[in-house]
Amino acid sequence: MRAPQHPANEAQRLVQLHDMKILNTPPEERFDRLTRLARRLFNAPIALVSLVEASQQWFKSVAGAYSASTTPRDISFCGHAILQDDVMVVENALNDSRFHDNPLVTGEPHIRFYAGCPLRGQGGINVGTLCILGHESREFSADDRATLRDLAAMAEAELAAFQTATCDELTQITNRRGFMTLGQLVLNDCMLKQRPACLTFLDLDKFKQINDTLGHREGDRALMDFADAMKVCFRHSDLFARLGGDEFVVLFNGLHQPEADALLSEFRHYLQQQTSSLNRRYALHFSSGIVEFASAHPQSLEQMLEASDARMYAAKKEKKAPF
Repeated sequence: MRAPQHPANEAQRLVQLHDMKILNTPPEERFDRLTRLARRLFNAPIALVSLVEASQQWFKSVAGAYSASTTPRDISFCGHAILQDDVMVVENALNDSRFHDNPLVTGEPHIRFYAGCPLRGQGGINVGTLCILGHESREFSADDRATLRDLAAMAEAELAAFQTATCDELTQITNRRGFMTLGQLVLNDCMLKQRPACLTFLDLDKFKQINDTLGHREGDRALMDFADAMKVCFRHSDLFARLGGDEFVVLFNGLHQPEADALLSEFRHYLQQQTSSLNRRYALHFSSGIVEFASAHPQSLEQMLEASDARMYAAKKEKKAPF
């Protein structure tokens, strides 16, 4: 067996994949209809939309009798497929030195045939595949390859649509819709694994003065600066979003409140350094309110947002931020 190599742009590829905010999201009909169609068109027992992470591949859609939601990257066929620019075909895995003794060939799901077309993210980097699997060896014609490319193009369009629907157009971070979907998934996982989490509501202080004094264009720039600082300071495992206007939120995954407070303090410091280095005509300050998630007494995401919002407004009333 030969484990797949990592592409030269692996670090950039993983950043783009995580920025899509699609990993570990629930099944969706727009992807499922493509895998069902692939099964019918190619008379294949299994079709997948697979996204290749750092150490595993995760299936956004599975059509057919395949119960796994992930497999290790080092035994994946798709890990090899993303290294190519076109369809990768394995007509008989038993005759291929890369796969003949692969656990997915010698054991379940007993792959003999594989065809996978790379799926590109909006940055043009391969993040996964649309693929079909078979239990018997078979040939795959030029017309078959063209059909699989067409289906992959539709899958890429759906990936882009998912990102657009859950991404704030101005700041290019997660929007309210994306946060409400992904945030509840994070909390569900924390409850299942008995892991802590904290949520903080962030509201820019005296943001209206920036708009009124310097204009809405400068106000937009301030919001983008704030979001850019969030991208630098917070971890990939944290979920941060713009809820609307000058309201932002961060869900700290796996942190207790003292640790979340420390990260928030680092963010405040970085924000001031950033504003100074960019020679802005204002300083960005914000009010915040943190609430901690307790797996023993779980709250919904809506309840945590309401509680953190109330704490944020209480904090805002107690201070006067400089402009």
